[in-house]
Amino acid sequence: GEPFPNTDGLGGPFPPSFPGNEPEPFFNSFSIREIYDKAGDTDGKYSVPILWDKKLGTIVNNESSEIIRMLNKEFNAFAKNPDLDLYPEEKKQEIDSVNDWVYPTINNGVYRCGFATSQEAYDKAIGDLTESFDKIDTILQKQRYIAGDKVTEADIRLFVTLLRFDEVYTVYFKTNTRSVMATPSILNYCREIYQLPGVAETCNMEQIKAHYYCSHVELNKWSIIPKGPDFVKLLEEPHNRGD
Repeated sequence: GEPFPNTDGLGGPFPPSFPGNEPEPFFNSFSIREIYDKAGDTDGKYSVPILWDKKLGTIVNNESSEIIRMLNKEFNAFAKNPDLDLYPEEKKQEIDSVNDWVYPTINNGVYRCGFATSQEAYDKAIGDLTESFDKIDTILQKQRYIAGDKVTEADIRLFVTLLRFDEVYTVYFKTNTRSVMATPSILNYCREIYQLPGVAETCNMEQIKAHYYCSHVELNKWSIIPKGPDFVKLLEEPHNRGD
């Protein structure tokens, strides 16, 4: 495809794809909306991730909290690590308990801050986020992972937000009361998760930043992408959390 500007015709031009990215395999679609159109969706909310059924030719699910659990056990016959269980029976209650406060205040909390349309709404969101960030700091000073002594689904859900926190959310969504880089327990936790087998290759900060900073003209008219602190380089440094 050809390079293109943002939805207001400004900024860029942005590449139609990044090196190493594969085309959408079924319809060679330009955008996610085209996938939803193929599925006959009429709701108008074009979100990712998507779990697509090749045989039925439709979207099975587009809710990340449900897809992560499907991928954890429903496809073990095809998995490289079928014995890895991120949602074990004996930890379900503890994982669910963590998710119950991490999702609204951290995972979704960054969006509540970034898209707040009143000072009151922002103040409430940033207050909730800051309190939970400090709670995470306290927990990780006492135990290795957010829901105990082993990596679980709760860590994966938390990590994907922390990965973006300093490079995107503190700037773009005004979550600047705290910083992962300035919080040793959380930084080293992120280093350990990032350095687990198979994780680093899923973390493409260039594309993360291009997506966020170029997707909302109401927040960034000219789609300027800040240089940032090179957070990934920090994640590549050794952590101090033992074996």
